[in-house]
Amino acid sequence: MTESVTDTADTAAADYPRPERLTGRRWSQTQVSGWIDVAARRCPDRACLVTPERSLTFAEVLGHVRALASALQRRGLRAGERVAILDTDSPEYIETILAVLKLGAVIVPLNYRLAPGEIETLLRAAEATWIVVGERYVPAVLEMAPRLDYLHGVVGFDGTPGTLAYTDLLSEGAGGELVEARVEEEDILALAFTSGTTGLPKGVMQSQRMWKHITSNSMLEYRFTWDEFRYSGSPLFHVAGMNQVLKAICRGSTSLLLRQWDPAALLPWFRRGLTGVFLVPTMLSALLDQPGVSREDFAALRSMYYGAAPMSPALLRRAMDLMDVDFFNGFGAGTEAGMQSVLTPEDHRRALAGQTHLLGSVGRPGHDIDLRIVDDDGSELPPGEVGEIVTRSDMTMSGYAGQPEKTAGTFSDGWFSGGDLGHLDEEGYLYLDGRKSDMIIRGGENVYPPEIEEVLGVHPGVAECAVVGRPDDYWGEIVEAHLVPAPGAVLDPEELAGFCRARLARYKVPERYRLHDDPLPKNAAGKVLRRVLRELP
Repeated sequence: MTESVTDTADTAAADYPRPERLTGRRWSQTQVSGWIDVAARRCPDRACLVTPERSLTFAEVLGHVRALASALQRRGLRAGERVAILDTDSPEYIETILAVLKLGAVIVPLNYRLAPGEIETLLRAAEATWIVVGERYVPAVLEMAPRLDYLHGVVGFDGTPGTLAYTDLLSEGAGGELVEARVEEEDILALAFTSGTTGLPKGVMQSQRMWKHITSNSMLEYRFTWDEFRYSGSPLFHVAGMNQVLKAICRGSTSLLLRQWDPAALLPWFRRGLTGVFLVPTMLSALLDQPGVSREDFAALRSMYYGAAPMSPALLRRAMDLMDVDFFNGFGAGTEAGMQSVLTPEDHRRALAGQTHLLGSVGRPGHDIDLRIVDDDGSELPPGEVGEIVTRSDMTMSGYAGQPEKTAGTFSDGWFSGGDLGHLDEEGYLYLDGRKSDMIIRGGENVYPPEIEEVLGVHPGVAECAVVGRPDDYWGEIVEAHLVPAPGAVLDPEELAGFCRARLARYKVPERYRLHDDPLPKNAAGKVLRRVLRELP
């Protein structure tokens, strides 16, 4: 039976939901939290999440999600509250995300590589009311918990003493009543932090609209099909890693989850049917360096996705010689603006056929993405001229939580600027030319020099310091610290490294320390000339 709806004022709203254009609401007709329900109805017995120890079907994952959501709802978790997750990758991590979203609460994924002080700063900034944590991180969380005013629940994935056991919550909520929240398109699903500094970190507000468009765009551009079995080397706290698994759930395909990146542990899974992987260049290099690796290992593989850091042409050619698959390169500001450009398999084949310059490109703008190169005044530049990369799409963030000035500085008339520099060629291919900011990308991880300089600056033997990135064949970039000793001080690089390791995540600790007898080079305004430091031999 079909019904007709008119625009007349006497339409009975009680009998038929009024269209969005009449009510002004942007209710979502489909929700991210409902993707698991749809998949479980369509393919209940298909493997959803696979680990070396077990395999969970879509029906099993949905059962766990609903039980966990019911238990948390019964214990008082409400829409809009923020739930932090701190652990390595696991099925429970994904189940927690989906359960929290069913209640209309907000996920706060935390980088497990951060130092305890950095994690405490982020929990405080997020005003998290719950934290779900893995065994390895429980002692640090329990130590800081009394200082966190908003926190009133700590769930332990492994049931560690002092936490509420995850399995107990599943038992408590099994078969219980669950009232799911109805989420609008601009409601916030996640708060993802771009930094772990002891200052004011930037919390990126990610809406349902953003997540849905990132998922649909990447499924289209990366040619994602339902019969896939895929792995992402990007951890779940990264938007890239989380999106890879949510995309599979939306599509009804299977995901491999390993606790942490381990090339030796991953290699056998290619022979067990992996059809697609996402790796950053350092991971791809480590995989190809495994003893005995051969072309036969990748017989089932269909696609290789890489991104998040620069890839050397030599490494890419080596991979393409060993893997007869479709290669994709994706570029973007994932946390804040999703995908921006894609280098397709056809582009890679053109490169192998002689147009090798394409391997230096990050492709052309993806579906429904408007990309321009602009000068400092915002005027569009012609092909060949270097300027700032700006984009406009439905994959952009809603802003930085509690930081309207930073948000306003990132958007201009709807255009997002991530501070990257680049140029377009005559065919519309994008080439990167560095960053306006001084951010360092080390092995796919963003490193911000000011937070390292803040740590080094309190060392009693340091008078001046500046941190820059150095090109590196393995990591893409490494962190290099330039230091001027305080009068009479003798700086020891090993001692400096230990000083930093006690206060920073390991990937932020400088690999190189360069000592200067004279003050660091500065401009007329007194700012350190990082460009000069980067150009030093």
